[in-house]
Amino acid sequence: MTLTKVHLIRHGEVHNPEGILYGRLPGFHLSSNGRQMADALAEHFSDYELGAFISSPLERARETIAPIVSSHDGELEIDERLIEAGNKLAGQVFGKNNKAIFDPRNLRYYYNPFKPSWGEPYAEIAERMQAAVRDAAKKVGPGGQAVMVSHQLPIWICRLAFEGKKLYHDPRKRTCRVGSVTTFAFRDDELLGIGYLEPAKHLLGADANRAFSSGK
Repeated sequence: MTLTKVHLIRHGEVHNPEGILYGRLPGFHLSSNGRQMADALAEHFSDYELGAFISSPLERARETIAPIVSSHDGELEIDERLIEAGNKLAGQVFGKNNKAIFDPRNLRYYYNPFKPSWGEPYAEIAERMQAAVRDAAKKVGPGGQAVMVSHQLPIWICRLAFEGKKLYHDPRKRTCRVGSVTTFAFRDDELLGIGYLEPAKHLLGADANRAFSSGK
C-alpha cells in the first residue's frame, strides 16, 4: 500500500518570559531551547525522503523548519493558511496564572465559547488547515512526504476535523506539545490514519504544553 504522508509540526519553544499571548504578533522567536528542538526535528527527519517544506509565515514556525530544509537541501514555501489562529486577546499578558482571562475588560469576548467569540472561528481554522494539508499531499503525490510547520490550535483543530469530532474542546487536553509531529497518512484522497510523535520530548519542560499563542 502506497501512502502519502503529511507531517504537521508544531513550532519549537518560544522566548516569551512575560507570558504574552502573542498570537499573530511579529517579533516572537524561538528560545535557545526551541532552537535545540528545531535541531532535534531535523535529526528526526534526516532519513526521510521529503518532497515539500511548507511553513506558517510567522518567525517561530520558519525558524523551526529551517534546519529541516537545510539538511535536505530543500526549498521553503510559505503558506498563509498555516498561520496561528486570530485572537482578540493577542498582546495581553497571561503568565502562568492566565491573568488576562480574568480581566473584567475581556468578559465581552466570552459570550460564545463554542465558536469561539474571542477569536477566529474553529470552522474557519478547520477549513483552511485541512485544505493546506490536502494540497501538500497532492503536491508530493502517491508515496511522497511533506513537512509543514504550524501552531498548536490550528494543528489540533485540523486533527479534530479529520477525525470527524466536535471542534469545541478543552484546550488543556490538546495532544500537541511544542516540537511535536502530527502525521496524516493518505491513500489517494482518503485519510487512513493519524500518528503523533515527540522527537524533542527530552527538551520539554513542565510548561511545554502552555500555548500563549492560541488564546486559552
